[in-house]
Amino acid sequence: MKNKIAIASAALLAGCTTVSLNQPTTSSSNGGQRNAPAGAAVSHNTGSMSLERYKRLLAQHIAEVNPDKIYPGNPQALLRSVVVLKYEVDGNGRLLHSNTLRSNGDTDAVDIALSALRRAAPFPPPPDRLLTRGRMEILETMLFNDDGRFQLRSIAAPQLTE
Repeated sequence: MKNKIAIASAALLAGCTTVSLNQPTTSSSNGGQRNAPAGAAVSHNTGSMSLERYKRLLAQHIAEVNPDKIYPGNPQALLRSVVVLKYEVDGNGRLLHSNTLRSNGDTDAVDIALSALRRAAPFPPPPDRLLTRGRMEILETMLFNDDGRFQLRSIAAPQLTE
């Protein structure tokens, strides 16, 4: 049974594409590469991305900007908190506003979630075809463990069952 699960997991992962934002680069005048400044918008060819793929790109970006807030591995079986955020970005990836759609009243988790989102701005620009009047609304769920760290539902590992 374990082998079947391992094979299925490997097959699933083989079909996934991960976009790493750890070392964004931009062209320099001498033809070499240099790291983009911290907090700068990372340019990606997002033009043909689906909504789900773009949401995963944003979640990966948020996770990479906030590594000390991310829980590695699988989220625990009984989560401390689930926070659902709604945020809006413009065509350049600038965060226009954000608010909490759902929470269990854990104000610390809500503060951590909103702070992580603000720290990650600006975001990779959304595909033009996903914009409405130059803006895009995104929902993201953050799954909090007891220690106050979280995973973003768009890219989270499966939750533990026990």
